[in-house]
Amino acid sequence: MYSYIREAWKKPEESYIEELLKTRIPIWRKGPTVVRVEHPLRLDRARALGYKAKQGIIVARVKVRRGGRRKARPRGGRKPSKMGVNKITPKKSLQWIAEERAQRKFPNLEVLNSYWIGEDGQYKYYEVIFVDPNHPAIKSDKELRWITGKAHRKRVFRGLTSAGKRSRGLRNKGKGAEKIRPSIRANKGLGK
Repeated sequence: MYSYIREAWKKPEESYIEELLKTRIPIWRKGPTVVRVEHPLRLDRARALGYKAKQGIIVARVKVRRGGRRKARPRGGRKPSKMGVNKITPKKSLQWIAEERAQRKFPNLEVLNSYWIGEDGQYKYYEVIFVDPNHPAIKSDKELRWITGKAHRKRVFRGLTSAGKRSRGLRNKGKGAEKIRPSIRANKGLGK
C-alpha cells in the first residue's frame, strides 16, 4: 500500500493527489498557521520519518509564506540599488522555519521530522511530526526513547532536525566542506 501512496506523491499532477490538494489547499489557506491534525496526509512519508500511530506522537500542519524576506524600505536617502530591499533571502529553508513555528505552538513537545504536503502561489504547507518526551509510551519505545535525553531539548532551534542539518550544509562531506563542522561559527573563528 505504501508504495502506491509514494508513487502517487512523486507526481501529484498525474495522480489523484492533484484533485485532493485542489479541494484542501483553499481551506488550509484560510485557516490558522499551525493546526494539529488527526492523521498524516502522506502516511508513507510520515512512517519513513518515524511516525507511529501511538500515544505521545502528534502531527501538525504548518503554512509558511513563500519567497524571500519582507524587508522594510529604508527612510534615509540611498540610491535604489543600495536600499537592500529585494533579493534578501533567509539562510534557513522554509521547511526549517515551519518546524520552528510549530515548536513555538507546542513547547512541551519535540520536533521529530517534517515533510512537504503542498503549495500554492502564496504559501507552502508542511506536516510536522512531534514526540512527547515525557510520555510513558515514548520512554518505553526502543526506537524513540533517544529523544527523551537532555541533549535533544528544543533540537529544532539548534538545527538538529533533518531540515536544519540540510540548511547548515551538513549533508556535504569531504573536500569543500571542511569549515562546516561542527558549525560555521565554531570553525576557526569564522562568522564573528
